[in-house]
Amino acid sequence: MSGKKRITVTVKSFATLREVMDPEVRLDFEEGAAIRSLLAELSVRYGGFHERIFSAPGNLRDFVNILKNSRNIQFLAGMDTPLADGDTIAIFPPLAGG
Repeated sequence: MSGKKRITVTVKSFATLREVMDPEVRLDFEEGAAIRSLLAELSVRYGGFHERIFSAPGNLRDFVNILKNSRNIQFLAGMDTPLADGDTIAIFPPLAGG
């Protein structure tokens, strides 16, 4: 039997990200996928997402916060933080000054 197990994660967007994507979306990945894969999928699915999150390919903008089950990925494995079935990922864009 071949093929990897599929996992489902819930992604929640906040602030200005809601202008370009749904407030909450469920995505399926192969087991072993990481935050990097999730961000790539969101960039393909939602026009304008990539520009709000990345300053350059693979480099998150300053002050972008991504939480996996309420823990900041900066304190886990960053963009290589693995995803698990049932995870909730919250993405907070940089807040614009007024």
